[in-house]
Amino acid sequence: MLSRTDLRGRAHTAAELRRALPRGGTDIESVLATVAPVVAAVRDDGVRAALDFGARFDGVTPPSVRVPAQVLEQALGAVDPTVRTALEESIRRARIVHADQRRSTTRTEVVPGGSVTEKWIPVARVGLYVPGGNAVYPSSVIMNVVPAQEAGVASLVVASPPQAAHGGWPHPTILAACALLGIDEVWAVGGAQAVALLTYGGTDIGATENSAGAELAPVDLITGPGNIYVTAAKRLCRSVVGIDSEAGPTEIAILADGDADATAVAADLISQAEHDVLAASVLVTDSVDLADRVDAEVAAQVETTRHTERVRTALSGAQSGIVLVDDIDHGIAVVDAYAAEHLEIQTADAPVVADRVRNAGAIFVGRYSPVSLGDYCAGSNHVLPTSGSARHSSGLSVQTFLRGVHIVDYDRAALAEVAPHVVALAQAEDLPAHGDAVTARFVDVPASGSPV
Repeated sequence: MLSRTDLRGRAHTAAELRRALPRGGTDIESVLATVAPVVAAVRDDGVRAALDFGARFDGVTPPSVRVPAQVLEQALGAVDPTVRTALEESIRRARIVHADQRRSTTRTEVVPGGSVTEKWIPVARVGLYVPGGNAVYPSSVIMNVVPAQEAGVASLVVASPPQAAHGGWPHPTILAACALLGIDEVWAVGGAQAVALLTYGGTDIGATENSAGAELAPVDLITGPGNIYVTAAKRLCRSVVGIDSEAGPTEIAILADGDADATAVAADLISQAEHDVLAASVLVTDSVDLADRVDAEVAAQVETTRHTERVRTALSGAQSGIVLVDDIDHGIAVVDAYAAEHLEIQTADAPVVADRVRNAGAIFVGRYSPVSLGDYCAGSNHVLPTSGSARHSSGLSVQTFLRGVHIVDYDRAALAEVAPHVVALAQAEDLPAHGDAVTARFVDVPASGSPV
């Protein structure tokens, strides 16, 4: 089921590895022409257009865009107690980790009388998208909301697709997670139209109490994963709002040696494959014996997993496979080139090996740190860079919702001291007015000279 790529026997350049490794992804360009009219219509006609597209694409129209408070309360009251306890524990652990990411103001005295202060200011209003589709993702509510709250974002709105099976509201487990987190603004809108409505805002036209005429204020930043149409809408709207990333299908890479547990490795590959037929599951190993054992385990476990066809399709796709390497050093070079969203290290001295990895969205160390732990209850964030973007980007964190602003404060003497350098650089760039803007502040400074 899993194809094999044999990289043993010679060194490969970074360019060769990028071409040789299994890689999936989605062609965002291919749907931009479809999504652009949706974004334009919602920009021009607001809620009415968003609801029309929802009815057309998903076959459901919510009673109102904004979910009433009593619906949120009912969802929380009806959630399975075991699920509620698990959600509360996931929230607790996520808060512990993300609270440590908070940044403090720093002031640097560059020279006497001249300082630069960096102040961290939260984004004012954030839209958090939580997808529907193949699965229900209350965990994505937690992973988006907790870092935003810890950053100090004052205004949060969660958007999630309406469900015909639940009265036109988002899935009740998603609503329960919102209620647990204190989110009282939830919009029943999904897909590209949700991204556009978050970007441009509108006026609710629903028939529920207090909904008609209620303002749906636009946001400044949109975060959260979604399908190819959601991602395309984020690309089209990013000139108006900020976005976290253009997330592709989920992916896992596992670096394992011959002593790894084939049963656990196979289970972890399957766990990511059940997300989507485009999900990528890649094993990198220096052991042909392990590769053979994992193949056998995958074949057996696929037959007993719930989403057999989805998993089989993902594991059989070009984006998944087994990569054979000479040794663990070679394996580290390969996983660095792959830059997985999720990387597991199942080798001897796993912490040492993990410390040598440079490119990954998140690294899971040893047999007892599976990716599914990070999906729910490790305390880490599961909104991570995909498609190799872990080479240059980080996962969602408190910093995603903060803006660093430099505050420059120089007195007269400090400016006078550096004025000749400013003038020299301004003249070198043929921007003399830049220099004049400094020298004009000193009546005793010649336009082309130094302070006297």
